[in-house]
Amino acid sequence: MAALHGLMMDTPLLVISLLEFAARHHGATEIVSRAVEGPIHRYSYRDAYGRTGRLAGVLEEFGITRGDRVATLAWNTYRHLELYYAIPGIGAVCHTVNPRLHPDQIAYILNHAEDRLVFADLDFVPLLERLAPSLKTVEAYVVMTDAAHMPASRLPNLLCYEALIEGRPERREWPRLDERTASALCYTSGTTGRPKGVLYSHRSTVLQALALGHRDGVGYGNGDAVMPVVPMFHANAWGLPFACPIGGAKLVLPGAKHDPESLYELLADEGVTVTSGVPTVWAGLLDYLRRTGKRLPALRALNVGGSAVPRAMVEAFEKELGIPVLHGWGMTELSPTGTNNMPTERVKALPEAERYGYKLKQGRARFGVELKIVDEEGRDLPQDGKTAGELVARGPWVASGYYKDEAASSTAWNKDGWFHTGDIATIDPEGYIQIVDRKKDLIKSGGEWISSIDLENAAAGHPAVAEAAVIARPDPIWGERPVLVLRRAGGAALAAEEVREFLRDKVAKWALPDEIVFLEELPHTATGKVAKRELRDRLMAGKRPAA
Repeated sequence: MAALHGLMMDTPLLVISLLEFAARHHGATEIVSRAVEGPIHRYSYRDAYGRTGRLAGVLEEFGITRGDRVATLAWNTYRHLELYYAIPGIGAVCHTVNPRLHPDQIAYILNHAEDRLVFADLDFVPLLERLAPSLKTVEAYVVMTDAAHMPASRLPNLLCYEALIEGRPERREWPRLDERTASALCYTSGTTGRPKGVLYSHRSTVLQALALGHRDGVGYGNGDAVMPVVPMFHANAWGLPFACPIGGAKLVLPGAKHDPESLYELLADEGVTVTSGVPTVWAGLLDYLRRTGKRLPALRALNVGGSAVPRAMVEAFEKELGIPVLHGWGMTELSPTGTNNMPTERVKALPEAERYGYKLKQGRARFGVELKIVDEEGRDLPQDGKTAGELVARGPWVASGYYKDEAASSTAWNKDGWFHTGDIATIDPEGYIQIVDRKKDLIKSGGEWISSIDLENAAAGHPAVAEAAVIARPDPIWGERPVLVLRRAGGAALAAEEVREFLRDKVAKWALPDEIVFLEELPHTATGKVAKRELRDRLMAGKRPAA
């Protein structure tokens, strides 16, 4: 028997409809940016939509058509936001390139994506000058500034963003696309092998944006001011540039300055209610607030993801500063959000010690994402909160393969379509997920597993520790042993034996590190995580101070 279809309009879910809605229903709401040129820039959703229409006309005059890739090398600013919408609005693909990657990786990504245009902020012009001779498909470079700030450069076909859009008509008709049309492209950071492309669709992006605004999540309404510190060049800035227009939330974009003082200035001056970033960013802000005695009374949620947050940091923000911390988890392949740790009523009623135990988990799956854990043979494992296995995912905003990379796709997705995340986790009967470690970062010592995350978080609880990372070194007797790498808090004196004594009642005996290394700075990835591959290369090569 043929299926009986509902009598509903077949209106496609398109990215441009999000900004169009905000312009129509929240037109006066502000978008505030710290411009790369320096000043604070202000305009409205209505203004942004008008300029996005102008930009779309520019792209079409360049001959950019459906499916063409257009790259951005840019910070969180209003011009980048316009590109987020104009490029997919005409059916092309907005390819956000991570400028913090190694130049060779950036060249590989631009060539692999076959980008036709590159839009870049001022500070990335020197990088593009070095890369341009190796870029095979780029036809022109557009500097995201005005005529007064255009740099002298040897880049071929160099153009000025503001000059291109000046005087063009604001209003336009947008093409009615199939909602499965590709809208954006983001490459993974390449921590294992070459970067891999994740190709988002209009449908996947709009569905996630709708889910992000749900009340059981943080929710973004017209009384909010939201500041994504997580970069727009990484996994859609956790979806915030798409979620905020739906609820009419004010957007605050911090530009290139992520130092604690600059972030505080925007958080305080713009009355930011929700902000999102990785733990290293918030560690710096916490230290700044403690030193200066300044406070952020408007902030109702500090979202943290990208890596596990230490308990000491959560307690400091909540107990000392009155700022609720909300943990989450996701990946580039999940557009990127998969979980949210908004506490349930049952968790809120728990004693403090248990409640904070839940806060350190990565939360529960959002509607639209299925998550489970499996063993090495792919068999389902019990969700008892104790059994650990690899976390796998599927859903309408989970990637189904990597862009032009069948080899990588064949190992990351199983025959039933589940994506293997590489994260080792437990899931309890209520669905709370706790990431135990990355599969490649687990340490097996004498037959016992050591979680680098648990050891890092325990060490980070010492008041003289600013940052902690754990890597494995080969051991002829035990197989592997943990090396604890620490950055001392400013001016603190701390010896290795003091750290071991501090950890003695916090971790299992076999997890106590034999070797503790102090570094002035730890290397970081583009999103603020500790770059463990680089750390391993440095330490295993002997380029370190004595412990």
